[in-house]
Amino acid sequence: MWSELKQAIANVELLPLDWVGIRAVKESTTTRFVRDGIPQINGKSSTMGAMVEVIVDGSIGYAATNSCTPQALETAIKKAYQQAISVKNLYIHKFFPQQTRPQVVGEYISPYRDNFDSLSAGEINDHLIKICQHLKVSDKIVQTAAELVTSDRETWFISSNGSQVYQKFLLISSYYGATAQDGLITQQRTSNGWQAHSYQGGMELFPDVNQWQRVEQIGQQAVELLTADECPHTRTNLVLAPDQMMLQIHESVGHPLEIDRILGDERNYAGGSFVKLEDFGNLVYGSPLMNITFDPTVTGEIASYGFDDTGATAKREYLIQEGVLKRGLGSLESQARSGVPGVACARACSWNRPPIDRMANLNLEPGQGSFEDIIADIEYGVYMESNRSWSIDDRRYKFQFGCEYGKFIENGKLTKTLRNPNYRATTPEFWQNLLKVGGQSTWQMYGTPFCGKGEPNQAIWVGHGSPTCVIGNVEVFGGG
Repeated sequence: MWSELKQAIANVELLPLDWVGIRAVKESTTTRFVRDGIPQINGKSSTMGAMVEVIVDGSIGYAATNSCTPQALETAIKKAYQQAISVKNLYIHKFFPQQTRPQVVGEYISPYRDNFDSLSAGEINDHLIKICQHLKVSDKIVQTAAELVTSDRETWFISSNGSQVYQKFLLISSYYGATAQDGLITQQRTSNGWQAHSYQGGMELFPDVNQWQRVEQIGQQAVELLTADECPHTRTNLVLAPDQMMLQIHESVGHPLEIDRILGDERNYAGGSFVKLEDFGNLVYGSPLMNITFDPTVTGEIASYGFDDTGATAKREYLIQEGVLKRGLGSLESQARSGVPGVACARACSWNRPPIDRMANLNLEPGQGSFEDIIADIEYGVYMESNRSWSIDDRRYKFQFGCEYGKFIENGKLTKTLRNPNYRATTPEFWQNLLKVGGQSTWQMYGTPFCGKGEPNQAIWVGHGSPTCVIGNVEVFGGG
């Protein structure tokens, strides 16, 4: 691949380009899905192509091609050049390669032990069928499902100012869940939500060591929810498990801190943000216990990488430290436009999309105490696990989330099970009422391959780690 990319750049030296970069992507994805013990999907898809980007007199142009021959790449470079020229007088900011496209050389490879082909399609299907069988703990279980998705992705990035980066990602996502029904009452229970078990690594991550105990627990909890009381409507202490904190961080911290949203680039499609540029360095986003990091260096977390898709070197940064907003999710381009410090977050979902500001691994750093410690002094409260539904306004300010499974907390102990637990608040109210952040023993990381953004849409993988947290004075309520 390197020779084709280098040749294409060398052959367009006569064009008056300030900078040209090529990002080639090769990806293969396999999906196995079983419902009620019967295989439904055994599919494999592959894609390969390249995105060309040029900078001409401060203007950026793009062109993609599904062929990586030198001739096809040269044609794409010329198209990108013509695009940059045609909009040269319309840009909203003038970009300079030395500011937004650094020279970088390096490599990143996902840590793994076992290749994806270490288990055959038959062996994977047999295991998924067995999961469905173990989920059916009662005749009241009316549907079971299990899925495994693996993706092997390679990227090559090269530029006219000497950048040369190779990255290889092995991504694995699994899911299983059960639906229980008794008359008009239907309840679903999954293992931490839809494909929350999304990580970097190989087939050593499937099956999980403690999977069978967890599988049967999920089936039993689905049945348990059929006779549980509805979550009451009240204001109380809310305790959220890491699998729900994942979505809370994603929706009420990640998206509102994307600088392109704040600048208005996403307003037509995904909305804006309640955060303003002048808030960085000043806004008290949450309580002093709130420490959010952008960290693409965590081993095994799904959105770890060495370099973003424009060549910026990835490193750990505090977005929010002791409750104060420090920096945004802004690429080198967004940083140049806004004057706000950002991170290495220019990411594209594939070869046929340009990189835009995206989340990667966004984590709430652990505090202190075990699960028992952080609920010990709660006289009355509600504990919730696993996201079931979500709604948040286009400024990422008001939200309402529903969870699959709840418990009363009474006198420092988990007691009665609750079904259909929901909660709502505003983003500042929620985070400023963060009362306790559990220690490392409660910290867990999850991920999703389905974060959508951009026109045309880009679905990309993101990771979130969090401890169990206590939030005070939250409105909770029931209802499906």
